[in-house]
Amino acid sequence: MSEIAHYYAGSRQAGTSGRSQPVFNPATGSSEKTVALASTQEVDTVVAAALEAWPAWSKTPALRRARVLDRFKTILWERADQLAEAISAEHGKTHDDALGEVTRGLEVVEFATSAPSFMKGEFSENVGTGVDSHMIRQSLGVVAGITPFNFPAMVPMWMFPVALACGNCFILKPSERDPSASLLMAEWLTEAGLPEGVFSVVQGDKEAVDALLHHPDIKAISFVGSTPIAQYIHQTGTANGKRVQALGGAKNHMVIMPDADLDMAAGALMGAAFGSAGERCMAISVAVPVTDAVADALIEKLVPQIEALKIGPASDRASDMGPLVTEQHMNKVRGYIDAGEAEGAKIVVDGRTFKQDMQGYENGYFVGGTLIDDVTPDMSIWKEEIFGPVLSVVRRNNYKEAVDLIHSHEYANGVAVFTRDGDVARNFSNEIEVGMVGVNVPIPVPMAFHSFGGWKASIFGDHHMHGMEGVRFYTRIKTTTTRWPSGMRTQSEFVMPTLG
Repeated sequence: MSEIAHYYAGSRQAGTSGRSQPVFNPATGSSEKTVALASTQEVDTVVAAALEAWPAWSKTPALRRARVLDRFKTILWERADQLAEAISAEHGKTHDDALGEVTRGLEVVEFATSAPSFMKGEFSENVGTGVDSHMIRQSLGVVAGITPFNFPAMVPMWMFPVALACGNCFILKPSERDPSASLLMAEWLTEAGLPEGVFSVVQGDKEAVDALLHHPDIKAISFVGSTPIAQYIHQTGTANGKRVQALGGAKNHMVIMPDADLDMAAGALMGAAFGSAGERCMAISVAVPVTDAVADALIEKLVPQIEALKIGPASDRASDMGPLVTEQHMNKVRGYIDAGEAEGAKIVVDGRTFKQDMQGYENGYFVGGTLIDDVTPDMSIWKEEIFGPVLSVVRRNNYKEAVDLIHSHEYANGVAVFTRDGDVARNFSNEIEVGMVGVNVPIPVPMAFHSFGGWKASIFGDHHMHGMEGVRFYTRIKTTTTRWPSGMRTQSEFVMPTLG
């Protein structure tokens, strides 16, 4: 059984801790690989290599850094299928879905190639008599990213392209559930000309995470995952003097107004709720139809589409939806459906009954698309993030009730409204207390030149990811005030200095 290694000093490095764990193929339920789990000492070794590489990389002109990323972008584009196959084999998502993930990550790389533009500073002449002032952005040093299983390529690419473009060295701690994509990206960065030590991968579990959080030479931590872990990352990282951006959980709602195009809304819900088997932080997991008439008509359109979902492994390119990532998570999702039924919700389409009959995949971690009606805010299936192919319907009588429902939830990551009414759309966009909003767009993930992040318990820290918010997070400002001898005063001054 092969072991998935770390990556530092420009090559793959075998683990030395003596600890590892299996990596499963979710479609078959079998394991043919293990992943090394780093010790604190191994993390120290990687950080030391990154710290040694940082002075030269930070002094490399931004244009040259951008050219490395541009070459990486070309490699990524040409080998997207290879990366998608690695993702599907360990995560379980369909090949086309994995390709979409790679493409969205590549867009951040494209943004990062603009480093010469976004690293520009500011200059003010004659802020005082004979005195000039200028501001520059400089890198932080060694930074780290801790990323989740659901997007093993895209989420790391929300982080490291911008960090590298800004002159930092980056250490990635990917999910131990699907770690292979991280090694491919590391090798391709080296192939693109990235110097040794500038990008590293540390495989591992909580020991590796804690080692990064406590290491004095790590200046910033980026994280995407569940809210309890995001809170822990933020509290621990900031207590150790680090910048932290920690994105947490979500419970994303879609409001369907009476004037909405129901065919459009139903089609959007299908992809937003069941794409990637619902294992997306931006998945729509709650439909909020306004009036019972809209709810009944919407459910009538959804049921046959959900029942027609083709559920299978990524090797079957006709699959609409693959398995869940682990057996434990499969059982957790089924448990939420059980709980909803026990609490009085109506199971309209029951994914628990799905059986995979494709030869060789009978033991995969599959759950069918599930639709649950008559869900109320006191139920666990509304309160908690299920992270599976489960769509809840919470009926509301009017627009205000729909907005109040959304505002009452602790999460505020993404939201959508489907309507033909411009006033409703504008008021919803301006008034809703959620970080990312879609108007007739079911999954409002911003493009790379904007920034990604929610509000409330969906984020901890002051900066969202990628875009100019990413640049601000991975740089610090230095302001220099200059006076040359011809304009200098010769007498000593003992009062607060002024420059006029």
